[in-house]
Amino acid sequence: MRNVRAVTLYLLTALALSGCMRQPTAMVRPHDALDALAYGGRMASAPPPAGPRLWNTPGLWDTPAIAATPVVYAAAPPPVVHDPAYRLDAGDRLRIVVYGQEGLTNTYLVGAGGSITMPLIGAVTARGRTPAELSAAIAARLRNGYIRQPYVAAEVEAYRPFFILGEVAAPGQYPFVPNMTVESAVAIAGGFSPRARRDLVIVTHTDARGTVRISVPTATPLSPGDTVLVDERWF
Repeated sequence: MRNVRAVTLYLLTALALSGCMRQPTAMVRPHDALDALAYGGRMASAPPPAGPRLWNTPGLWDTPAIAATPVVYAAAPPPVVHDPAYRLDAGDRLRIVVYGQEGLTNTYLVGAGGSITMPLIGAVTARGRTPAELSAAIAARLRNGYIRQPYVAAEVEAYRPFFILGEVAAPGQYPFVPNMTVESAVAIAGGFSPRARRDLVIVTHTDARGTVRISVPTATPLSPGDTVLVDERWF
């Protein structure tokens, strides 16, 4: 019995000593962000990847901050500048402002007779005058017994239309757009027809000097009230 007890005590002592001599295993915390959140701690900084980078792009672990590329926006188109020497005629729509006089400030259309009609002073001739000359004429009429010191400004709100005839898809009358050329007028009318002559057109222009009818290329600028005639080609 003593031998059995001695053997048992020896075995228990050996097992205890072997457990104490075993080295503890360290727990390795994962580097994944979601795992780091699960462990409740900050993710340890991982070393930069070995080997060359694609396109020499700076890594996320580099100390200098990556400079942001500035965003370049396209510049707004310049505003349309009205020609101060433009001569008014029938079909022009004007904005007349008489400062301090709301009853006189309004939009006026130059009629077929070449005049506009305003309260108090009646008809005022606009044909052949510039907007500045029309403003002076209106101020002179108002100063004659109506307003002591009138201040008047006139501006073209919409130009008189132009006309296009002949070999285009949709001939007719169209609103004039500043800086218009014969080419853009043809585009507004739907383009050339299959039989159109495309190198030259005939433009009829009327001003204070009279009426002129001339053959011009498609890059020629147009004026309000012009008539464009697209001829048929012969071959």
